[in-house]
Amino acid sequence: MQKSKQQPASYGTLSEALASSGFPAPQHPLITLINAVDNHYDAVPPPHRQMLSFYKISYRINVGGTLAYGRTRFDYLEGGLFFASPRQMIGSDLHTEENTDLRQAPEMGGCLTGQITLLIHPDFLIGYPLAQKIKQFNFFSYTVNEALLLSEKEKGIILTLLRNIEEELNRPLDEISQDIIISQLELFFSYAQRFYKRQFITRKTLSKSIIEKMDQVLSQYFDFDKANSLNKGLPSVQYLASELNLSSGYLSDLVKNTTGLSAQGYIHEVLLEKAKEQLLATEHTISEIAYYLGFEHPQSFSKFFKSKTRQSPMAFRNTYH
Repeated sequence: MQKSKQQPASYGTLSEALASSGFPAPQHPLITLINAVDNHYDAVPPPHRQMLSFYKISYRINVGGTLAYGRTRFDYLEGGLFFASPRQMIGSDLHTEENTDLRQAPEMGGCLTGQITLLIHPDFLIGYPLAQKIKQFNFFSYTVNEALLLSEKEKGIILTLLRNIEEELNRPLDEISQDIIISQLELFFSYAQRFYKRQFITRKTLSKSIIEKMDQVLSQYFDFDKANSLNKGLPSVQYLASELNLSSGYLSDLVKNTTGLSAQGYIHEVLLEKAKEQLLATEHTISEIAYYLGFEHPQSFSKFFKSKTRQSPMAFRNTYH
């Protein structure tokens, strides 16, 4: 019988979060690194979900072949990086039928052999450009099934960077310690961005498959013959991501790296194509076309169409009739 889920735990400090799983106090109140690749920890996983109040980056050695992306198995076997941001929920209730498995985000504790976890409180970044830049990294909003899978060479780079941060954290603090760690973090995130771009390229088949599925979703959305009596509004990136079981950030980056267009720009291209098709191949009025495409007002449709073609919908129709 399934038991009721517990309320997620929320920790305001790194010390509280570490203590909940039996880890020692952090090296620094606002940043710490748990290295279970080179060290052994007798820690236990918290039997509940957690609401983060800090950034979390986890490196796992053994992820290849254990995490599935749809029906596709991960093909890089040298470890993976998982990113989570403040106010993000991770984990699951361990005492329910929805037990934590390898597809869940790495926990604070648990089977930590082969895992390095870096925790960064947002306050540590205050006063540095990274405080704002870190919010622009889409990979912090990716789901665990969109983790960064590493090649052997990439694994070496990531481990070196993490161990450099650990070494600096284990030194006595001085007036430039924070500057050095911030510089190392910036380099780490730059490599993460590079490796994610590589992942989109090396998985062209998967990326192409997702684009094809997105086209199918959009085609069904704009199907005039099956249109609902109610206006559904314009399709959003969030809607498409939900239909494809992806995070909106990952979908946006995948579309950008595959097509050169933003996800919103891609939607607009499909929208324009459907509009032209209806204007030239049917006798629907401008208002009907606008309505079924999801525009709230015909004027909004006309403004959109003219911004893309420099013609009004009626002028475009008359040109070809």
